[in-house]
Amino acid sequence: MTDLATGPVFTDDYWREPFAVLGEVREQAPVREVELPDGGTTWLVTRYADARSVMADPRFVKDFRNSLPPEQRANVPGIPSPGGDMMLLNDPPVHTRLRKLVVKAFTVRRVAALRPRVETIAGALLEALTPTATVDLVDAYAVPLPTAVICELLGVPVEDQDAFGAWSRTMIDDSGEAATMQANASMTAYLQELVERKRAQPDEALLSALIEVSEEGEQLSTSEVVAMGMLLLIAGHETTATLITTAVEAMLRDPDLRDRLAASDQDGLRAAVEEFLRWGSPIAQTPLRFAAEDVTFDGGVTVPRGAMVMVSLAAANHDPARFERPDDLDPDRDTTGHVSFGHGLHFCLGASLARLEAEVALRTLLDRYPSFTVGADLPVERRRSVLVNAWPRLPVLLAPEAAAS
Repeated sequence: MTDLATGPVFTDDYWREPFAVLGEVREQAPVREVELPDGGTTWLVTRYADARSVMADPRFVKDFRNSLPPEQRANVPGIPSPGGDMMLLNDPPVHTRLRKLVVKAFTVRRVAALRPRVETIAGALLEALTPTATVDLVDAYAVPLPTAVICELLGVPVEDQDAFGAWSRTMIDDSGEAATMQANASMTAYLQELVERKRAQPDEALLSALIEVSEEGEQLSTSEVVAMGMLLLIAGHETTATLITTAVEAMLRDPDLRDRLAASDQDGLRAAVEEFLRWGSPIAQTPLRFAAEDVTFDGGVTVPRGAMVMVSLAAANHDPARFERPDDLDPDRDTTGHVSFGHGLHFCLGASLARLEAEVALRTLLDRYPSFTVGADLPVERRRSVLVNAWPRLPVLLAPEAAAS
């Protein structure tokens, strides 16, 4: 492995063993500037304590204009709409206003009420699969389940749901500037047209509710509705799909873990989901922040004003200063404090929904096919995305005993 105090981080080694690479970075240079695969550089923060500090520190802002001297901000254009209106890319008071308008859709009580529908979708997806043939559980189950749930929540028609997975993956992965811009434009155009349809024919879904709020005098523009829809569609399925994939991959490599979870009660499975979140860290690195002033970390490293900063949730969740034997998958461990959903103002809005979907997805799979096993060689490289820590495919034989008979 190369010198990770100064050398490149996001190389082939990273896609094969991200936690090992990040662990070396954390040991050698826990706060350092790194090159990104698509060009440019960012400061990467890898220690647990530093990660939580950055995510809660108002000196690290989301809107890059807020890192500029006040006299320069008015003359610098922001990110073009609708991206610039996205909650994830804004600071208070804009972020506060946008989050307030959508947070009621993700209360624990409201999410809990979604369980029967999530169970129905999970059951239908598994029912459609051939148990005696190898299936790719990523494309056939892990992705379509949360995609269907978030699309229903927002009010996206069933016939349009498949397109979102492709657009989202292109935008999240390191797909190249041209492909990313095309996917962004396609999703934006679709959502703009869908918003107009919802204005003419409102329903009970979240997108119509956001439009109604804007029409009642709240300061939510059409562009903000589109941006919110885009954020929820992408974030609403990527984290959960990756979490489900992480859990299944771990059980494919460890049948004893599969058998244990198949026999576990609800509390045991919920605890396992939390460990899969910590151990697998579905979101590997957070989206960019910007230093609004010079910030010096323990060890004397100073991140200069205006610099881009990326927090490694994967490295923080595997920091031995916070978790004992962090590289071991242990469903019995105390996972309190893991940062898989972030920390501070931008803590993941859909955390409770992601937990519910993962629990239902795993319970349904384990109840129906408790002996599922590897159907072909497992991939050795993860998706080439700095943001998500995901396997591209999972070949699974759902009912090996039936296939062998």
